[in-house]
Amino acid sequence: MTEAPTADRIHVVVAGALGRMGAEVIKAVVGAEDCQLVGAIDTTPGKEGVDVGEALGLGVLNVAVTADLEGCLCAVSQALRDKGPGAGAVMVDFTHPSVVYANTRAAIAYGVHPVIGTTGLSPEQLQDLQVFSEKASVGGAVIPNFSVGMVLLQQASAAAARFYDHAELTELHHNRKADAPSGTCIKTAELMEELGKTFNPAEVDEHESLEGSRGGVRPSGLRLHSLRLPGLVAHQEVMFGAPGETYTLRHDTIDRSAYMPGVLLCIRKVRQLGALVYGLERLL
Repeated sequence: MTEAPTADRIHVVVAGALGRMGAEVIKAVVGAEDCQLVGAIDTTPGKEGVDVGEALGLGVLNVAVTADLEGCLCAVSQALRDKGPGAGAVMVDFTHPSVVYANTRAAIAYGVHPVIGTTGLSPEQLQDLQVFSEKASVGGAVIPNFSVGMVLLQQASAAAARFYDHAELTELHHNRKADAPSGTCIKTAELMEELGKTFNPAEVDEHESLEGSRGGVRPSGLRLHSLRLPGLVAHQEVMFGAPGETYTLRHDTIDRSAYMPGVLLCIRKVRQLGALVYGLERLL
């Protein structure tokens, strides 16, 4: 962090700054008049100390890439230590499922509001982070998907689940996504399951000649399928079936820029939260 922060703007740190989503977030933050990029965290070998703007082809931004997450969080926290409630820095995380829990907990510990786009947190980890953030009075947001269109699909799926007893979910992503099924798909299933009903009652004695070919089964009976192929970005389909008809809901992300309005919305609202929330619909 080499540029002196401006007090009247939201100070933003991006973890996973050189990744595909991290790069989009940096472009969005730099282009937002009410935000200021103050930290860029990334562990890519050979990039320590490089100006993140130059690394991404955006020109000089006077923010150096660092692999020291805690050091960066400490520095931005100290820069705002006298600003009071609702004026802290924000960390946007698009890293890896193996480190997202530790990153989120570290941000809360330093008083930096986490906005987490990395999926892969277990229900137990999410619960622990919610308790920790509430005790620390540091609001945060875990967002499986930043697309407003996806939130609409999830709400439509939850509504349709009232009328259909048979449903299966399929999510399709690029082949560099580490976790399966996606957090977005899990969140969609959770919203459908809030009715408390059981789906897909068995009508035959099924068997798989190839294990896993029928997808993963949740306790509710919902089946989730994951596809990973180069050329895909992020796509989800929820198909409902009933005698004589099917009803299909689908959302396709064509470009990662589709997520940026949701990311900026979270950056602007997360500092007013008293604890960690789960899902973009909690901030709309």
